[in-house]
Amino acid sequence: MKRRTIISLEQALSLPHATLRFVHRGWRVIRIEAMPFSTGLPGDPNRYIGRRVAEDDRRSYFIAQNVGKESIALDLKCPEGRRVLGQLIAELDADVFCCNILPRRYADLGIDYQTLRAFKPDLIWAGISAMGPDYPDVPGYDPAIQALAGFMALTGEHDGPPMLSGIPLIDLKAGDEVYASVMAALLDRHETGQGRAIHVSMLQAAASWLVTTLPLLNFEHDPTEVGRCGNEHRKFIPSNAYPTADGLIYMAIGNDLQWRRLTEIPKFAGIANELRRTNEGRHIERAAINRDIAAVTVGHATAELMSDLGGATIPHAQIQDIRQVAEMPAVASRLTTTTMPDGRVLRLPPAAVDLDGGSHFAFAPRYGENTHSVLSEANFTAEQLEALAAAGVIPA
Repeated sequence: MKRRTIISLEQALSLPHATLRFVHRGWRVIRIEAMPFSTGLPGDPNRYIGRRVAEDDRRSYFIAQNVGKESIALDLKCPEGRRVLGQLIAELDADVFCCNILPRRYADLGIDYQTLRAFKPDLIWAGISAMGPDYPDVPGYDPAIQALAGFMALTGEHDGPPMLSGIPLIDLKAGDEVYASVMAALLDRHETGQGRAIHVSMLQAAASWLVTTLPLLNFEHDPTEVGRCGNEHRKFIPSNAYPTADGLIYMAIGNDLQWRRLTEIPKFAGIANELRRTNEGRHIERAAINRDIAAVTVGHATAELMSDLGGATIPHAQIQDIRQVAEMPAVASRLTTTTMPDGRVLRLPPAAVDLDGGSHFAFAPRYGENTHSVLSEANFTAEQLEALAAAGVIPA
């Protein structure tokens, strides 16, 4: 079976996250990075974020999303560089081309869909941008899009300032949309023989997640239903983080049966009354319920409360830090790994779903590490490579 090949002009996080998902499937991902300018560091700026891990261009923030890939450096600002890209797509029979740069630069760099499909008519083309090609000059940065898409307005305490999420949700969401859309396009191509262009707008992808808030604008609603609510759920009462004698515990009551089971636990029996029997009634006494539950939980150890709630089949969780998450058997047994140049094995996040292939991947490539080998595979001769390097189209 043919190994799928993706050529990706990628940087930062959103698109590298998308192409990592293809790496997890055993596909070949060749990342293109720009030739260095007269000043500044070469290639993806994320190479230089975090602690130095391997040499200067592979630091801690760059490694996880770029394992298992190849890296070539290519100057697409010149006609010869654009011809090289076309030959790569044709000779390597690339299935997919991806990019995440400003849409206004697509044509200038010769990476727009119409240009590249001339080299392979059934090519799947996918681009991530802030707001799609209708807004070609808007840069796409996760925190700014979190603000623009209302995510910050929904995050934080109700009487506190808007806050960012603890993870780059929109970068990751946009990357997952590329992955899903490319898979769908490949399925369609199998049936029709046609390629297609996919434009992922970070703003639109983020707004698609407003499914529990944006529709409320159609109806009468309390402003708190489309605002910040801290650790509470807007609809299901009570769902919150509560103090314990030795930490915190999160409890989520999703229906009236779970509430009844909670109040049948002896230590929680005193929080019940007739009004609170239904979720509608609990909305009325939301603040008092949270105070009453906290008054109970603060007097007991987290482990004791987890035993009680587990026995009553009530959704709950200890609030863990990242080190604790990595050590959970359900996570630790599925972590992916890579080996550093010095032989140390690094633990990395698991694939999103279990896959048939292995979970160990080659270390993230050096800037331009595979340029000459990949171009040789695409039938560039040694003399042609020497000429390209002399012209500054590729590294020497």
